[in-house]
Parts: sequence; C-alpha cells; structure tokens
Amino acid sequence: MGANFNIEDYNYQLPEDRIAKYPLKKRAKSKLLVWKNGDISHRIFEHTPSLIPSNSLLVFNDTRVIAARLLFQKSTGAHIEIFLLHPEFPTRDISESMTLQKSSVWLCMIGNKKKWKDGELINKMENLNLRAFYYNREQNLIQFDWPGGETFAEIINKAGETPLPPYLKRKPVRDDSSRYQTVYSKNNGAVAAPTAGLHFTETILNQFKARNIEQEYMTLHVSAGTFKPVEAIDYRNHEMHCEQLAIKKKSILKLLHHKDNLIAIGTTSLRILESLYWYGVLLEKDPKSKFFIHKNLPYETELSRNISFEDSLRQIINYLEVNKLSELHGETEIFIYPGYKIRTTHGLFTNFHLPKSTLLLLISSFVGEAWKEIYEEALAKDYRFLSYGDSSLLLR
Repeated sequence: MGANFNIEDYNYQLPEDRIAKYPLKKRAKSKLLVWKNGDISHRIFEHTPSLIPSNSLLVFNDTRVIAARLLFQKSTGAHIEIFLLHPEFPTRDISESMTLQKSSVWLCMIGNKKKWKDGELINKMENLNLRAFYYNREQNLIQFDWPGGETFAEIINKAGETPLPPYLKRKPVRDDSSRYQTVYSKNNGAVAAPTAGLHFTETILNQFKARNIEQEYMTLHVSAGTFKPVEAIDYRNHEMHCEQLAIKKKSILKLLHHKDNLIAIGTTSLRILESLYWYGVLLEKDPKSKFFIHKNLPYETELSRNISFEDSLRQIINYLEVNKLSELHGETEIFIYPGYKIRTTHGLFTNFHLPKSTLLLLISSFVGEAWKEIYEEALAKDYRFLSYGDSSLLLR
C-alpha cells in the first residue's frame, strides 16, 4: 500500500452529476455510509447518535468560515477579485487579525491582477469605505483600511462572499452563508468549511448529550490549500498547506481522559489530533519546541522513541503548566498519506473527497485499500459527493 507513492493509484471516475452543487434542505437527511472493520451498511445521518458507543468523545473543529471572497470595482469598471488566504501584518494569528480595527495586511489570491496597477487604491463600496492597495505587489500582500468602530471580521462579513469550493462552479446564494457553516462554528478564520460537520444539527448534538456521548471543540482554521490538487506523480512532493490551530488546556485534559475512545468529526479534526501527538513528541525531545508540524516530520527516522498518545498529551499538559498557559496555539502542515500510522482515533466522520486529493490519501491511511470498495459502493448507491454531499462513518 502506497509503496510507489504514485498519485494515480488514488484516482477514480467522479461523474459531474454526482457532485452535490447545493446542500439538502435538511442537514440530517443526508445519507450515511457506515464502514466498520470491513463491513458496509447504509443509514441516514440523523441515526448517528445510535451508532456511537456511549463512552466516546467526539472531537469537533469549531472554526467559522469567513466571507473571504471580496469583489472590488475600479473607477474604469474593471472588477478585481481578492481572495483572503491568511494575515501577515500586524499579526499572523488569524484569531487576532479578525479583531483588528482600521488596518490589516493579508496574503491574497488576486483575480484580474493585470488590471490593478501598483499604487492604485480601490474601494469595495461607499457605505463600507473598505479600501485596498498593494502592500507588496510581487508577494500578493494586500493592505485593507477601513474606518474604526468595526472589526475586520465584521467588515468582511458585510463586504465579502462565501468562499464556495471551486468545483461547485457556481456563485454563492443567500443560503450558503448559513449552510456552508457548521451549527457549532465559533471562531472566525477558515476559508473552507470542515464539511464533515455540516450534517450535524442541534437536535443531534443534544441527543449525544442524552446518551452520555461527550463532545469537545478545538480549532483548526481550514485553508484554501485543502482544495489544491496533487499534481506531483510522487505525492510526497506535494506542497502542503499550513493551517493554524488553537486548543484549550481543558480540551487536552479531556482527550487524555478519553484517549482510547475518540472519534474525529472530519479530516480537519483528525489533523488536529495527529498534530497534537507530534507536538508532544517534539516536546519530549526539546521542552522549548515551537508548535509547528512540518509535513515531513512524521516520516523522519528516529525523531524520538515511539511514545504513546497518552505520553504525548502529558508532555503538552506539562508544557502548558510550566508556562502557565490555558490555551495552545500552533501551526501544522501535517501530511497524512498511506503508510502513516494513525495514533489518536479509531473513528472518523468524513464526506467523500476528490480523486487524487490529499484528503483521499488521508482516508486511505485510515482504512487502507478499503477506500476503493467504500467509494465504489457510494457511487453505486447514488451518494452525493464533496462538500455539500453525503457522509460516511469509518470505524476501525
């Protein structure tokens, strides 16, 4: 499995009409494919609470999608589209940048860049008076200025559009602003939704509580890189995106208490958990290690002894206590592909992903070659694919 690292081994035919262009009217009515130790069954998502053992801890990603697509118009009538990627100045911390007033500099993707000359100021709309100009044209750094009194999060919520995935091939509509969010989204900063969470409703979350199934919320701000196709034949050469995390100490303590009974809600939650594991490994080697997980870190030989998830979490808790911290902040570009050993969870909720994507590689690392059977079954049973599509529950 994965011996030749050829991305073509993770290709499959996805007909255009199987891509869900719009969400279902009711979140919990989506189909749910359940794969448990090789056996496949079919349910409806609203049945989820009855499928989860009562001693489980569900790990959610509570990031909130920002209106990252901003359309400006020049005095000549030309349109300039600016897509926010991540902040650079005066802070790289997404959470902090969302609270800024008056000015912020972001790395952006720029549409129609040739028609926007250096030194030229453009305005979003008069009633907002949001202005943009090049901070560094070559590096695509854009400075945004606006009158005081409102945070950057409030400004872009008024000025921007929901950043729908490019494969939907449509403009956002009014419902997308709420439906391309999880019902538990909280912390502004993602430019793509943690889509496995889109199926959950308040009713389902309350049913978990009634069955003594605990929930914990952590933050990974999903970046646009999640949609970047793997173009390298040897997928190990793919340039991974970097994403910011924020995890409270109390959450890590709860992970420690439920270390053998975790279920990740989506690939982003799994990335949080596995990144935490590797940060604990780094701390064992050097107690002053920075929380940054390089994409190749898990594949470096003899980084440290193969410590358990429990020992890793204890290293992090000790670090937080020594430094008198109640919350852990970091960055990860962890790359999970076939051959990687999942150390943190035996259960994963996830949607059905694009061919030749990093997300499909992650799924293969979780279920092995069974991903082919799972995807063939989903296609045969008319499941809807990608962000607004149906769901699966994978249990090992």
